[in-house]
Amino acid sequence: MIGLFFGSSTGATAAAAQLIQSAFVRRFGVEVELFDVADYFLEEMAGFDYLIVGIPTWNIGQLQRDWENVIEEFDELDLSGKHAALFGLGDQAGYPGSFVDAMIFLADLLEARGATLAGAWPTDGYTFIRSWAVRDGRFVGLVLDEDNQPELTPGRVEAWVSQLGREWMLAPAG
Repeated sequence: MIGLFFGSSTGATAAAAQLIQSAFVRRFGVEVELFDVADYFLEEMAGFDYLIVGIPTWNIGQLQRDWENVIEEFDELDLSGKHAALFGLGDQAGYPGSFVDAMIFLADLLEARGATLAGAWPTDGYTFIRSWAVRDGRFVGLVLDEDNQPELTPGRVEAWVSQLGREWMLAPAG
């Protein structure tokens, strides 16, 4: 089972979380439990071997409000041995100089608490100037832009879930 933790102010990140949940069920028959961080403590992460974390970037590289409110809870977590992946939402046209920057804060915290990251995503197909979420030429996780490329979201989610399945060695449903 996978725990998917997200913060969502406008509902776009929550909708992406549901798409990811559905794709995992369809492709791998794996249950994905959704947790809105506004309603749950991060200590719930301890109950999962696989974690997916979703965050939109607000304004110029800022954390989404619900994540900002719970970020200190990471200090109490031991995520050693856990597999983690991230997805982020951003606006590449409106904020090309800080595109999906908030993702890096969660990536760093997950790794600092012992989790192993998977799901790095190519930067091809996006137009931006700079992003802290790029490491070694790839985003630290799946990037979605519902403001400028909403039509690409379903395909990106499907491709990323397939990629995670390979990286996490999940057996296809069947």
